[in-house]
Amino acid sequence: MFWMGLALAVGGQLPPDGAAQLQKVDRVMPSLRRLAADPEVLRAIQAQNARRVPLATIQRLDAEWRATPALTPFKQTVLDAPCKGALQRLQRLLGLAVAEAFTMDAQGALVCASRRTSDYWQGDEDKWRIPHAGGRGGPELREPPFFDESTQAYVIQVSLPVRDGAQVIGALTVGLSLLDL
Repeated sequence: MFWMGLALAVGGQLPPDGAAQLQKVDRVMPSLRRLAADPEVLRAIQAQNARRVPLATIQRLDAEWRATPALTPFKQTVLDAPCKGALQRLQRLLGLAVAEAFTMDAQGALVCASRRTSDYWQGDEDKWRIPHAGGRGGPELREPPFFDESTQAYVIQVSLPVRDGAQVIGALTVGLSLLDL
């Protein structure tokens, strides 16, 4: 019933089998959970957290990111970050179903991304706040389907906490293309 409600909520913007597409999200969750625990992802987030970048600096970088639609050297460093390989492995595994994937540090700043995102700092968004939950770790978040301008696809974003043992050190978001699931 929940899935049907989501399908109806997007006003017929899903393919005819939209409810079935949404149910397929459950089938890919084990792969997303493995990515959230991938050693490459953990090392990249740990390294960024260790730099202890002030939030004011992160927010300044975010403003620059949003103000410049072009691919800047800073944006390229996020796309080429050390956990790039883990994101690419997920994309090879799930194919076009992965519209985008990105990891965030303990403050919600991007660590690595499979493609350019609309902003750098995710710390003010539920995709980071809910799974990170102030370092305590919250539930996995499945946002309602929407048309994502940055990927040009109808997606459902799934966000998970990234844990180092019992400590939550960041979060992972994967945008799943509903047309390609």
